[in-house]
Amino acid sequence: MTFNRREALAVAAGALAFAVTGARIAWAAAEDTKKALMDFTGGAEPQTGRITLDAPEIAENGNTVPVSVSVESPMTAEDYVESVTILAEGNPSPAVATFHFTAMSGEAAASTRMRLAKTQNVIAVAKMSDGSVFMDTKEVKVTIGGCGG
Repeated sequence: MTFNRREALAVAAGALAFAVTGARIAWAAAEDTKKALMDFTGGAEPQTGRITLDAPEIAENGNTVPVSVSVESPMTAEDYVESVTILAEGNPSPAVATFHFTAMSGEAAASTRMRLAKTQNVIAVAKMSDGSVFMDTKEVKVTIGGCGG
């Protein structure tokens, strides 16, 4: 296949636009994660404890990575988990899932599967009825074909 000058310039312009857009999305992920975290917490500083994120240390298939989250709470009308969000730092859109609870939920636990294209931190954040916020982070290493790296 041969290209004339006009077609070659069009292909080059398309490749340049793709490279610039792809780079912008990758750079924006860390900022987007921080913004999503601040939006969810309302500016409150997350503490450690009370929330447990369970994710594999190594994911052999990044297309379907199982994650589960649980929060220690009495789940009474005075003290319960309002919501839990899961974020993935390396994804172009960091928000993975948000689960909402009430005192009648009985237990604050949920599980899902998510897609990860590369090794990255997965973050779970719980917002309590008293306004406190708790966070847990796990690094998930995504391998290709289970080769460990």
